[in-house]
Amino acid sequence: MSVVGVDFGTLKTTIAVARNRGVDVIANEVSNRSTPSMVGFGPKSRYLGETAKTQEVTNLKNTVNSIKRLIGRSYNDPDIAVEQQYITAQLCDVNGQVGAEVNYMGKKEKFSATQLVAMYFSKIKQTTAAELKLPVQELCISVPPWFTDVQRRAILDAAEIAGLRVLRLINDNTAAALGWGITKLDLPAPEEQGRRICIIDIGHSDYTASIVEFKKGELAVKSTAWDRNFGGRDFDKALVDHLAKEFKGKYNIDITTHGRAMARVIAAAEKTKKVLSANQQAPVNIESLMNDVDVNTMITRQELEAFIEPLLNRAHVPVEAALAQAKLTKDDIDTIEIVGGGSRVPALKERIQAFFGKPLSFTMNADEAVARGCAFSCAILSPVFRVRDFAVQDIVSYPIEFAWEKAPDIPDEDTSLTVFNRGNVLPSTKILTFYRKQPFDLEARYAKPEELPGKTNPWIGRFSVKGVKADGAEDFMICKLKARVNIHGVLNVETGYYVEDQEVEEEVKEGAEGEEKSPDAMDTDGPKKTRKVKKQVRKGDLPISAGTASLDDATKSGLSEKENAMVMEDKLVADTDEKKNELEAYIYDLRAKLDEQYAEFASEEEKSKIKENLEKAEDWLYEDGEDASKGVYIAKMDEIRAMAGPIVQRHFEKVEADRQRIEAEQAAKKAAEEEARKAAEAEKAAAAEAEKAQDAEMKDAEAPQPETEEAGDPK
Repeated sequence: MSVVGVDFGTLKTTIAVARNRGVDVIANEVSNRSTPSMVGFGPKSRYLGETAKTQEVTNLKNTVNSIKRLIGRSYNDPDIAVEQQYITAQLCDVNGQVGAEVNYMGKKEKFSATQLVAMYFSKIKQTTAAELKLPVQELCISVPPWFTDVQRRAILDAAEIAGLRVLRLINDNTAAALGWGITKLDLPAPEEQGRRICIIDIGHSDYTASIVEFKKGELAVKSTAWDRNFGGRDFDKALVDHLAKEFKGKYNIDITTHGRAMARVIAAAEKTKKVLSANQQAPVNIESLMNDVDVNTMITRQELEAFIEPLLNRAHVPVEAALAQAKLTKDDIDTIEIVGGGSRVPALKERIQAFFGKPLSFTMNADEAVARGCAFSCAILSPVFRVRDFAVQDIVSYPIEFAWEKAPDIPDEDTSLTVFNRGNVLPSTKILTFYRKQPFDLEARYAKPEELPGKTNPWIGRFSVKGVKADGAEDFMICKLKARVNIHGVLNVETGYYVEDQEVEEEVKEGAEGEEKSPDAMDTDGPKKTRKVKKQVRKGDLPISAGTASLDDATKSGLSEKENAMVMEDKLVADTDEKKNELEAYIYDLRAKLDEQYAEFASEEEKSKIKENLEKAEDWLYEDGEDASKGVYIAKMDEIRAMAGPIVQRHFEKVEADRQRIEAEQAAKKAAEEEARKAAEAEKAAAAEAEKAQDAEMKDAEAPQPETEEAGDPK
């Protein structure tokens, strides 16, 4: 099982994987550590990620970016008009939700936002599998904390269509906080005052602030606040608006009327913003922007800060709101940790630091912190990966209430109840009790629609409770329903059952004076006292049918089949292009080798004939063969290879003969060297023996001789 975390962003997506006793951010096919969150459509196939970005300027009307901002929204939502400013493709209505109308494979097609995100998730799945050399099925995905139930369900549906199973949808700031805290070894003990951290995430399109409390082995989100339209793209837009005015006055060109010119200015503005984060001024030069006019200007950091002053004046609002929700002051915060690409704007950092009156912390990678936290979350949930125990406790973002029809026999019954308040722990379960004589329905909705993004419908779902019946005319069935906001932040009424009041006997343990006996009191052998008490006993289950914003199984299955078909079509087109490129490369390579490597192995007649055929193949490739099938390219390649076969064979035989000759020479040389080595060793051994014998003779000559006595010598 792979342990993958995905930071699904508005501008780009980062993928992290837990492995090698740590977390790595993986690179895509062009070695970038993040992939553009973009889907494009062409006459033959789709363009996903990097390829969509590459052809964006030339394919504006068929390229959809900011897909994360579209998912789970209706076309009539006023926020969609805001998004259309940043999206060049035409947005449209697709079965009640927003989608895009594009030209795909020569036909006008409409794809819903859920389908677009599913397409992108398929690309993320391929990129991850290519890096891990393993199939990828399970992962954790980050979402903004302000995502509603319908948006979260749409993300889950998109992942399922792409063949993925989401272990957890985790809020961006919670993921960043997890990445910050799980590696800390000096967190306070559970019984001590926790360490309070303010996690601020300023991304491409939104700004979120969370107050998080850390203790050893646990993370608890205390509050979260946000500004949904405050981020890098808003800074870019302020600069683009200025450049449009300047170019209009200076060069008399109106880039707002020309999509391609506008796209190039947006790209230049984004680059200029990044340069100004580290420099006091930056040039803007764009060749042949519009009507063959070259434009140039100089932007200073002070000018940029003046353009974004209205945004900077809002910088304190989310952190102020988060502190208020947590009932804390600025002095209660121990650390302010900043992540997100938008956090690199110096003026923005200055405003936030001035608000808190203390230095900011940048210990995490601004672009990768959320992805790493998602990978940690996935590792915690994975049964095959060992990770330090770390509990993650998030909160409900919007209050949720249930409403129902008044029972005819209970005239004073309330008809609604707020079950999950904002700030309730997530995941969370509540038991609802109803007294009914017949089946009934409940409707879940957001209690404060004005807090939802745009004009989101506050409706969450309708739950019909079946199998309710009363035994007698005066009796009610006591129905218990288990409502749960799960680990994804999605609401469901999971189970229903009914209970009956029954009298049961329980033992009464009393002390000397009729008080309840303490656990340490000694038991006696006397008769035990009992009493009858009423308890609710579960008697059976109640079937529940749910109607929610999630796609039904049949629809998901159909969309999944369609996605698989498009994936195979993309693969076929990619393989076809690969074979076409191989053919083109082989034509050029063979033509060059005929005059170089193969020159001595082919007659002039053979060379002339092959070159003529290569010329014909090249002409065919750029004319009639431009859109040929994969099989045709393979057949053409085989035809050319067969034609050049005899010459290639002669070259191969010569190379093989040379190789064998060189090997034989090397073997002979090696044998001669071995013989010489052996002779040298024998000579050396003989010399050593001679020297040894000579040493022995010298020792004998130097040895003292024994004395002898003659017979009869007088003593």
